[in-house]
Amino acid sequence: MSEIILRAENLCKYYAGVRANHEVSFDLRKGEIHALIGPNGAGKSTTVAQLSGELDSTSGRIFLEQTEITGMPTHQRALFGVSRSFQVNSVFEEMTVLDNFGLAVQAHRGHSFRFWSPVRKHGSINQEALQLATQFGLERELDSLAGTLAHGEKRQLEVGLTLAGDPSVLLLDEPMAGIGSGGSKKLTELLDELRGRYSILLVEHDMDAVFTLADRISVLVYGEIIATGSVEEIRNDRRVQQAYLGEEDA
Repeated sequence: MSEIILRAENLCKYYAGVRANHEVSFDLRKGEIHALIGPNGAGKSTTVAQLSGELDSTSGRIFLEQTEITGMPTHQRALFGVSRSFQVNSVFEEMTVLDNFGLAVQAHRGHSFRFWSPVRKHGSINQEALQLATQFGLERELDSLAGTLAHGEKRQLEVGLTLAGDPSVLLLDEPMAGIGSGGSKKLTELLDELRGRYSILLVEHDMDAVFTLADRISVLVYGEIIATGSVEEIRNDRRVQQAYLGEEDA
C-alpha cells in the first residue's frame, strides 16, 4: 500500500479572516483506509469538501495520482474516480432502494436520465444495482421506499451509492453518524470488506470504528494536522491525547 493515489498539499480555507483549515497536507495510499479525526469544528468536513471539489481552496493543491485536480469541478472529479458521501442522508426517499442504486449507476455511466423510466428495464444497470444492494446488505429491501428505511439502513444505502461507477477513491464523511452501536457495527463490517479494493478517506467520530478500520490516522485540530500515524502511534501520541482523545466529548 505504498502507492499514493490522492495527495493534499498545504490546503488552506479562510472565510473573511476566519481560518477553517491551514496548511493541511496528507496522502491516501492505494487500497488503504485513512481516517481523518478531530474535535467538532476542526475543519474535517471543510477538508473533505475541498478534496471533492465542492469547496474551492484559498490556497494549496490536490493531486489524484499524477494529475492535479485542484481546479476541477465536482462532476469532473467524479468522472476521474472520486466519490463522496455526506454527514446527512442524501438519498431519494420517494424512490425504492433498487431505483436509488440504479439511478446512481445510470448517472455514473453518463446515460441520459429519462427520469422515471424504470431502471429495471435496463438489464446491465439493473444487475449492477442488484449487486450493490446485496453488497451493502439491502437485498431484502429492494422494493422498499428509501424513506421508510431505518436510519442505519439509510446510511448503508448512502455509502453504497458512492460505489456506483466503481470509483478509485471514497470520501466518507461521518458514515456512522446517528446510527447507534448496532448500526455502527454493521457498517464497520461492510466497510472492512471494502479494504484493499478501494482507497478510503474516513472522517469519523466513532473511535471504535476508526481504531477497527484505519490503516493510518491523521488528527486535525484547530484546522491543522498535528499528527499522522498508525493506530498505535496515534493512541500513544501525547499531543493527540491532550488535544483530542482525552476529551470526554470527542
